[in-house]
Amino acid sequence: MSAGSNRRFILLKMVNVIGLGYIGLPTAVMLASCGICVVGTDCNSALVKKLRDGKPNFIENGFETLFRSAVKFGIRFSSDYQPADIYIIAVPTPYCEITKKINPDYVCSSVGEVIKVCPEDAVIVIESTVSPGTIDRYVRPIIDENKLKTGKSVNLVHAPERIIPGNMIEELIHNSRVIGADNPEIGMRIKKLYSSFCTGEIVVTDIRTAEMTKVAENTFRAVNIAFANELAKICRLDGTDVYEVIKICNMHPRVNILQPGPGVGGHCISIDPWFFVGDYPDISRVIETAMTTNSGMPDYVLGRIYEIMKENGIDDFSRVGLYGLTYKENVDDCRESPTLQLLESQKRHFSVPIKVYDPLVTYDITANQYHNFDSFIFDTDFVVIMVGHREICDNMDKLKNKIILDTRNVCNLPGAYKL
Repeated sequence: MSAGSNRRFILLKMVNVIGLGYIGLPTAVMLASCGICVVGTDCNSALVKKLRDGKPNFIENGFETLFRSAVKFGIRFSSDYQPADIYIIAVPTPYCEITKKINPDYVCSSVGEVIKVCPEDAVIVIESTVSPGTIDRYVRPIIDENKLKTGKSVNLVHAPERIIPGNMIEELIHNSRVIGADNPEIGMRIKKLYSSFCTGEIVVTDIRTAEMTKVAENTFRAVNIAFANELAKICRLDGTDVYEVIKICNMHPRVNILQPGPGVGGHCISIDPWFFVGDYPDISRVIETAMTTNSGMPDYVLGRIYEIMKENGIDDFSRVGLYGLTYKENVDDCRESPTLQLLESQKRHFSVPIKVYDPLVTYDITANQYHNFDSFIFDTDFVVIMVGHREICDNMDKLKNKIILDTRNVCNLPGAYKL
């Protein structure tokens, strides 16, 4: 597979991609598979060795083929920053749980290392999602201070990613993109770079607009999910089927309600909207309420578990099992997983850990974790479906005669409880 097999190669000396996680690595191998000279850099030396040995660090449909194509075109991996024409920074941007403000340390550290090795007029593309104003407040001063010391000019661009684990390759190729740049000519240059693989529309704007756009997108989705979660609670008290209600509502041409669930995970929806709350606390009340609603869903599910146990005369918590550890179906990404949030809350309420199993999490990350589906099912009487992986959807018959709480609306067995 080569996303750029029918597209014109871009003549660049080199692109250095910084951060080889769920965003940086797919971007690096996609560029390399289009014939662009790419070096991927990460501070994790064990990861770099693994990639050099030809072993990608996550499972994704079609990714292994793309990775092999990138290797064929000469992609390299290093723990060192490289002299390059263009740098793409794709490192984490966590937030402070108290203030809700962004923690830009990873981005700033990467920029600081880049300017030590980059040539004059290099372009630094911040692909990490940042709160509006982050580049002006934290990144630009690093560039300006370095210019005063060395006289070296560097161009800044913000091109936030717009992909999701589980469908990375398709979304890298087909999703539209936004590129924010100080200089429109530099923006067009980066647009040309991303056009080597991206067939979606690429809009060039200013940096502040690009920052605002990405956070606003994820915030809209978070607010919509929060509404669905509140609607699920209302419908349960009212004795109506929330999924039927949403299906009928969505027949309206101007209504698109998302699905309720046990919480939100990953980086985008569970973290990015907090940036607005942290920076604009007095005028982001709807957003704050929505995020609080979503954050409270794991506790809500825990309460439902207790209610269902009581209704069915179950007093042995060790016979309860959570199916799914990742934050969404058919991916191995556990970042901000609702299941992990629930387990953390459960520790404060029950002394016996809940059993837990996920087919895509092959390493131990929590107590009482199983690595065999049949053993997990055999040892549980009450199964809580936290993630709708393909495995459980294809083996629903094995849950017959079990008490089931289905938080993802994937189980059609009679008697299954819903949110």
